[in-house]
Amino acid sequence: MDQNFVTRERDRMLKELVEFLAIPSISTLPNHAQDCRKAAGWLMDQFRRLGCAKVELLEGEGHPIVWAESPVIEGAPTVLVYGHYDVQPVDPINEWKTPPFEPTIRDGRLYARGAADDKGQVYCLVKAYEAILDQGKRPPINIRFLIEGEEECGGHVISDLLDREPERAQADAILICDMAYFDVGWPAVYTALRGLCYAELHVRTLERDLHSGTYGGAAPNAMETLVRLLADLKSRSGKINLPKLYKSVKKPSKAELKGWADLPFDEKRFLKEEVTGKALTGIQKVSVLERTWALPTFEIHGIKGGFVGDGAKTVIPAAAMAKVSLRLVPGLPFAKVARWLTKTAKRLAPKHAEVEVRILHGGDPVQVDVSHPSFQVLDEAFKETVGRGTVPVRAGGSIPVVTQFAKSGSPVILTGIGLPDDGLHSPNEKLDLQQLWDGITVFGRFFEKMGGK
Repeated sequence: MDQNFVTRERDRMLKELVEFLAIPSISTLPNHAQDCRKAAGWLMDQFRRLGCAKVELLEGEGHPIVWAESPVIEGAPTVLVYGHYDVQPVDPINEWKTPPFEPTIRDGRLYARGAADDKGQVYCLVKAYEAILDQGKRPPINIRFLIEGEEECGGHVISDLLDREPERAQADAILICDMAYFDVGWPAVYTALRGLCYAELHVRTLERDLHSGTYGGAAPNAMETLVRLLADLKSRSGKINLPKLYKSVKKPSKAELKGWADLPFDEKRFLKEEVTGKALTGIQKVSVLERTWALPTFEIHGIKGGFVGDGAKTVIPAAAMAKVSLRLVPGLPFAKVARWLTKTAKRLAPKHAEVEVRILHGGDPVQVDVSHPSFQVLDEAFKETVGRGTVPVRAGGSIPVVTQFAKSGSPVILTGIGLPDDGLHSPNEKLDLQQLWDGITVFGRFFEKMGGK
């Protein structure tokens, strides 16, 4: 690879990334559907400019997928690159120091929604591909790109595609750059992802809202009923009250636990710089890494009901709703947990309340075997570029499509250039630019080394 590529092209690449990040491709909000298409089109223009032999927009019932193929290199291995161009909503907007879709550089960091999750990392891989092209725009190996637009909203376009055409996931390695270093200077490779069960809990106690003066003290309040139900589903100690849940968890091995204990984890710094709270919660008898990597979670994301406008309105709400999710670890398949949540919520509800559980989307947890030779290739690329190889860790987050990739039999490499304090899904999301520049070199060398160079 051209060792001067990053230095020579840095200003151009930064300008391009700013253009990409400025597109508000929020997949979960219908009024941003055209922005998602614009982001897909931006990527397609990049791939065409780089001489890809095939560039397609794959449609479905949702946001489209960008598929691109390098020129065919006979006899060379094939790497499939996965990523997503969609981003999370930006609320609360007032907590952003600069507008989320006006990318801004401060102290060597690029702030914007999608900077680290995942536009910045997708861009890193595209530029790594550009860096290894010869004068005829041919790479040393076959590289295919599969960039979706629904990772953040649980859409089905990519799962439907892979169900119809599973051969698209056949490769010598599948590279996913949507993760982070364990710590500054500590690149990571991920051995497991948690799955997800996302749901809405709807509660109705009355046919209509009532006057709290006339009926208060006698009429059942839907908001109160919902809050009590949520408290029953998860205790103050952090224990989730779904029968069979913890007994079904596949525990990490002793070797894995020992590896985690040897990592440079500072709980006080984690609380101050990443959590930014006053205390860590959850099941206290296990370590923080076990809580975030190896145990299921139950989180409340939002509650709606009653009156929340300015001023006062003395109303007893007839209906209320909460958005919740469970993160799932090995041993807890999505379909089974969805049934347990539905059954338990209905059982815990008082007889005077109608409770409906709407499962919105989810995915199974994934464990990755990191013994394949391609992981050693990645380790060598990191050592050569940043001076340290990868450490095996787990991730608390979810990437639904990985379960389908795993079924293909192709090794799935989960890694990334982010840092723990990047603020994914939060205000002031950022990407350290040095991570980007190093990442372009790392993945360029990975591609070359996969081809034996």
